Amino acid sequence: MSQVYCIRTRIKGKHLRFEEREELEAIVTKNNYLPKKSRLSHREIAERMGVSPATISRELRRGKVILRDCQWREVVSYSALKAQEDYDEKASAKGAHLKIGKNYELAEKIENCIINGKFSPYATIEKLKDDPDYQRTPISKRTLYNYIDRELLLNVTKKDLPRKGKSSKRKYTRVTRRIRDVDAKRIDERPQEANDRSELGHWEMDCVEPGRGKGRACLLVLVERLSRKTLIFKLRSQTQKEVLKRLDQLEKKIGAKRFRKMFKTITVDNGSEFLDWRKLERSCISSKARTRIYYCHPYHSWERGTNEQINGHIRRFIPKGCSIAKYSTKAILKIQEWLNDYPRKVLEGKCANEVVKEELRKCS
Repeated sequence: MSQVYCIRTRIKGKHLRFEEREELEAIVTKNNYLPKKSRLSHREIAERMGVSPATISRELRRGKVILRDCQWREVVSYSALKAQEDYDEKASAKGAHLKIGKNYELAEKIENCIINGKFSPYATIEKLKDDPDYQRTPISKRTLYNYIDRELLLNVTKKDLPRKGKSSKRKYTRVTRRIRDVDAKRIDERPQEANDRSELGHWEMDCVEPGRGKGRACLLVLVERLSRKTLIFKLRSQTQKEVLKRLDQLEKKIGAKRFRKMFKTITVDNGSEFLDWRKLERSCISSKARTRIYYCHPYHSWERGTNEQINGHIRRFIPKGCSIAKYSTKAILKIQEWLNDYPRKVLEGKCANEVVKEELRKCS
């Protein structure tokens, strides 16, 4: 009389429970006492337990033990306890499952933001927070940093991040000491509104230089302290004449009254292109001063920290050592647009354009 077994079905991907391993042990033990022709094959055992033959083969290897029969002959058998201990040990060592799971669409969008959009992990999360794929599998900034650090994303590594943790010591060169204008206003005299970023209209200004031997063209960068609104102008050379020319053009374009309202103060370093503060403050179309210039202390670049931060972002598009002359005005404007639409942690996930609109709405 042939035996009839009930064939079960299981959820794909589920591991065997200890009770199922004990069942497998009973089948293998019984099998060992049967004649070889009557023994169940791996496939038949798999069908009986509702798993694949590969699962049975793997389990038999996992719980393999050597026993001896009544005639002291070695018999290969299976121990459910040994198999369970092996499983538990490996499960504890493999770590937690990835939260992003199989959400490949979200992973692709994250990679696109970081590689092509040149976004930081924080800005990437802010950019995608309203995306349906992100809402299906929301992850934190810290989780995304961990994925990148452990190289769990297919195409993104630490090299794609804006800050790569460079540890090389900066080299300094001896510079000629400039004669200080005793009438120039220092940063200590700057209005409190500029220091605490409580109102629009207080800017920092600096130049982004080209690589050595890569021409004279440079960038004039102005950053508003409260909103981080950024203006970038391409200059033919890093001279005061070129800086003055660009400020005059801007004043003529928007008008003297609007210029005074927009640019209440401008904080600069002690570079030669900014030394003549009187010409920088003097309006080209009005008898009133158009702005007030304040100077940082020498070698205190952190006093223009916002400017330095923005310059670092610009370097993602124009690396150090490159010629700025080869970048068109259109390309420069695209970088400016990217900076003003970039979500920032310091602005609670908002971009510069959004903050400017909010502040202007308060004033109206």
